[in-house]
Amino acid sequence: MTPKRILLWGLTLVAVAAIALDLIGSWNQPQFQSRLELSQTDLLLQAAQYQGDSNTAALTDRNPQKTALEAYQKTRSSVEKGISTAQTQIESDSDSAKALTTELAKQVTLRDELDVRIGILQAQQNQVDAALKSWANLTAPQTQKSRNLKTTADTLTALWQNTLPPRAESILKQNLTGWFRNRSLEKLYTLEQRSDALTDLRSAEQEASQQALVKWVSANAVPAIALIVGFGVLVILVGQWLLKRDQSLLLGTNSIRWAVPWDFEITWQVLVVGFFAVGQLLIGQVIVPLGLLAARTAFQFDPTTFTVRDRAFLAFFTYLLLAAGGLSVLYFSVRKFLPLENNWFRFSLKGRWLLWGVGGYAAAYPLVAGISWINDKIWQGRGGSNPLLSIALEGRDSIALVLFFVTAAIAAPLFEETFFRGFLLPSLTKYFTTWQAILISGLIFAIVHLSLSEVLPLTVLGVILGFVYTRTQNLMASVLLHALWNSGTLLALFLLGSSAS
Repeated sequence: MTPKRILLWGLTLVAVAAIALDLIGSWNQPQFQSRLELSQTDLLLQAAQYQGDSNTAALTDRNPQKTALEAYQKTRSSVEKGISTAQTQIESDSDSAKALTTELAKQVTLRDELDVRIGILQAQQNQVDAALKSWANLTAPQTQKSRNLKTTADTLTALWQNTLPPRAESILKQNLTGWFRNRSLEKLYTLEQRSDALTDLRSAEQEASQQALVKWVSANAVPAIALIVGFGVLVILVGQWLLKRDQSLLLGTNSIRWAVPWDFEITWQVLVVGFFAVGQLLIGQVIVPLGLLAARTAFQFDPTTFTVRDRAFLAFFTYLLLAAGGLSVLYFSVRKFLPLENNWFRFSLKGRWLLWGVGGYAAAYPLVAGISWINDKIWQGRGGSNPLLSIALEGRDSIALVLFFVTAAIAAPLFEETFFRGFLLPSLTKYFTTWQAILISGLIFAIVHLSLSEVLPLTVLGVILGFVYTRTQNLMASVLLHALWNSGTLLALFLLGSSAS
C-alpha cells in the first residue's frame, strides 16, 4: 500500500468517526422544523386577531389558541426528552460532559421559554391553575436570559392572581413578543383599569394582525402552489413511465454516462481531502477559530456578543473559505486530465435548464414534504438541523438577510452542485449504474449536512438534484433547483421570523 493510500485511509477513518459523532450529537438537538412550526403558530395567533374581514376565520384556524397550545406542548415534550437524554449521557460519559452540559443548558432555557408561552395560552383558555403550574416549572436562573424568563413568569403569575407586581409593563414589553405580549399587557391594563392603554393596544394590534394575516397567507400560498404543481409533474412522469417504459425519462436515465478518465482513488481523494480534511477540518476547525482568536486578541471583542449581522457575515466568510478549499483540491486533483469532454462541469444558458430547474423544484416539494412528515414521526422533533437557519430566524437585519441569501441561495448551490453533481455523481458512474450513482451521491450529500433528522429528506432532494443534472448534463439546472429550494426556506424564515416583532 502506497503512503498516499495510507494517508487517505487514515483521513477516511477520521472523517467517518467525526461525521458519526456529529450525527449522534445531533440527536440531542431539536429540529429546526419545530421552531419554524412554532413561528407559524405565532403568526396564526396574531393573524386570528384581525377583525377587518369576516372571512379571516375561514382562512385561518377556527380555534388557533387550542392549536397553538397543542403545538407548544408537543415541542416541550420533545425538548424534555432531549434534556433527559443529555442528563443520562452526562452521567455515563465524563469525556463529553462539558459539551453536553452546554447543550443541556440551552435545552433547559428553551423549555423555560416554552413554559412561559404555554402558561399564557392556558390562561387565555381559562386554565389558570394549569398556567400557574407551567410558570412555576421554571428552573433556577443560570443565565441572563433564564433570569429574564423567571422574572417574566413571576410577573405573569402575579397578574393572573389579580395582583400588580412592580415594573410589570416594562418586563412584559422587554421579554415577550407578538400575541403573547399583547395578551399579557391586556391583562395588566385591565387590572390597572387603563382604558386608554387598552384602546391603544387593540388599535396597534389590529394593524399588526392585518400584516400578520398577509404574511400567513403568503407563507402558506407558496407551499400550496408548489404541492399542486409538484403532484402534476409527478403524475406526468409516472404516466410517461407507464406508456413509454424504457424510453421514459425515469428508466432512460441509466443510458446516460460520462467518460471518467480518473480512477476511484482520485474520487476518494477529492471527497475526503477536499470536502473533509481541507474544508471541514482545516478551515472549519483550525483556520477560522484561530482567525477569530487572533482578531479577538487584537481588537478586544467577544464573539459571544456577536449580533445576527456579525454571525451572518462569519457564516458567509466561512462558507467561501470552505468552498475555495474544496474546489482547489478538486481542481488540482483532476487538472492533469484536462481538457475534459464538454459534458463535464458544464454551465450553459442554452437548452431547457430553466424548465428542468423549476420542474425539478415542483416535483421535489411534495416528495420531500411527504418524507419530512414521516421523518417527524420517527424522530419526534429531535435530530438537529442546520444552525444557519436558527440564526436567520432570529432577526430582521436587512444586511444579515442579504448575507444569508447570498450564502444559502447562491454560494451553497454553486459549490455543492459543482462538487456533488458536477464531480462526484459522474465519477461514480464508472463503477455503478447511473441511478445507483445518483442515489449514492445524494446520500453522501445528505450525510455531510450532519443532522440525523435531515438525512432522509436531503437524500430525496439530492436524488432529484442528481436526476435533473443527469438528464440535462447542465449544472445550471441543478443549481437553479437548489437555489429555489434554499430561497423558499429563506422566504419562510423572513415571513415567520418577522412576525415576532
